Amino acid sequence: MYQKARRRLKRLLDLQHSRLMRNSAIGIEKESLRVDESGGIAQTDHPQALGSALTHPFITTDYGEALAEFVTPPLHSIPEVLDFLRDTQQFVYQCLDHEYLWATSMPCVVAGETSIRIAEYGTSNPGMMKHIYRRGLGYRYGKVMQVIAGVHYNYSFPPEFWTLYSELEGNELPMQDFVSESYMALIRNLQRFGWLIPYLFGASPAICKSFLGGAKTTLAEFDESTYYEPYATSLRMGDIGYQNNRENEHGIKANYDSLDAYIASLTCAITTPCAEYEKLGVQVNGEYRQLNANILQIENEYYSTIRPKQVPKGNEKPTLALRRRGIAYVELRSLDVNAFDPLGINEKQLRFLETFLLFCLLHESPVISADERVSIDENELVAAHRGREPELSLNRDSKPILLKNWAAELLEEMLPVCELLDRSAAGDPYRAALDVQKRKVDDSELTPSARMLREMRERGEGFYHFAKRISETHRQFFLNLPPNELRKRYFTELAIKSLEDQRALEATDELSFEQYLQRYCSHS
Repeated sequence: MYQKARRRLKRLLDLQHSRLMRNSAIGIEKESLRVDESGGIAQTDHPQALGSALTHPFITTDYGEALAEFVTPPLHSIPEVLDFLRDTQQFVYQCLDHEYLWATSMPCVVAGETSIRIAEYGTSNPGMMKHIYRRGLGYRYGKVMQVIAGVHYNYSFPPEFWTLYSELEGNELPMQDFVSESYMALIRNLQRFGWLIPYLFGASPAICKSFLGGAKTTLAEFDESTYYEPYATSLRMGDIGYQNNRENEHGIKANYDSLDAYIASLTCAITTPCAEYEKLGVQVNGEYRQLNANILQIENEYYSTIRPKQVPKGNEKPTLALRRRGIAYVELRSLDVNAFDPLGINEKQLRFLETFLLFCLLHESPVISADERVSIDENELVAAHRGREPELSLNRDSKPILLKNWAAELLEEMLPVCELLDRSAAGDPYRAALDVQKRKVDDSELTPSARMLREMRERGEGFYHFAKRISETHRQFFLNLPPNELRKRYFTELAIKSLEDQRALEATDELSFEQYLQRYCSHS
């Protein structure tokens, strides 16, 4: 089963190349809700001191005005990434007034749909498009689940790796075609083995009852204010989160057989009208409710645990950027915010994720059949809701296999991957990170989800009190950091420039919004 990956690894290890992976590019996007002192979702505007959410490269918002998003640039070392993420959040805390950042993926004290303000991006055409797209998401799926926070991990292999790997594979394709084909193989395997992410790093086994707004649920009651599942790892990745169920009903599923197939499947979704969404209306009483009434308004509406990405130029559609220039990197989207780390993610997680992606690249990756697609979706859902259940089985090749046995197999096969990555690092940090994950497989009580429930029980806390306590601890961490005047000046100047950039955009719009939207949608 793992023979091809072993052969590829052996060839790479035989090269004795000590700097092969040194120039990987790593980036993080971390979402956090701004909350008031009570833990309720903040009703205030995105602080002006942070700059424009539309044009700031590193501090923006996601669905809600209160759902802040912190973006690192692509950097070549994990410590650099974590330093930038820390400094960003330190600066944000210096700009907050009687507010703090919620430390968990699942929100709390949700006072219904009306408590969630859709993010505002100003009056420019690009800003209006972002706002109306989010308005459409609210009409289609409801606002509450749109304010679940997560962490996205962006990764690209270094150019010198692709040169050597192409030679070892005897590749005869143009280099960018080979790179794109290889990334699609990685993506298919990440989906096959993706259930491992919520098991190891899931940190949302419980939710505040207010999140469901009184709706019926099969979740168990933890206490008077909290629902949970005893063996859950990541309810965020379960069926209370956004899982494209409606797209599935309309027969739309992204096709990962090749980059061309992926682009074609998403293009179909963003150009095919949907009767259900037509009933909502696009413009009602002169106001846009959604960008269009198609199955997807735009490509980003399609939920996926991992996406192929290319940096867009100007107002370029994601699928058009991919068609023109191929895949530049992948975006892993299945990580919960790590409630036990002030940054939301830590070094050992990042070391393991790099190991995991390289393993997925090297492992044999046939196209995904219809039956396997069903198994992939079921495995992800089962791992999210019951991942720590002692005798839980997943479906592999139409046969049951214990999750812990499959996980142990995969981690064992990653050992030589760590050896390759450790050649480009001081010490053996990748092996050390893998050892931490092995211990979680041996003992599920070491997982973040188990730790969260254990603390709640031992302290007599519901989810709200647990998350509020952790959030306040993280706030003190950032407020107690030594001042970094250089970084503070850097972010202050970026904020000022971003506000100027937004004003310039608003002053130079030449098209009406209708014309702008039509031009955007017509590009193919």
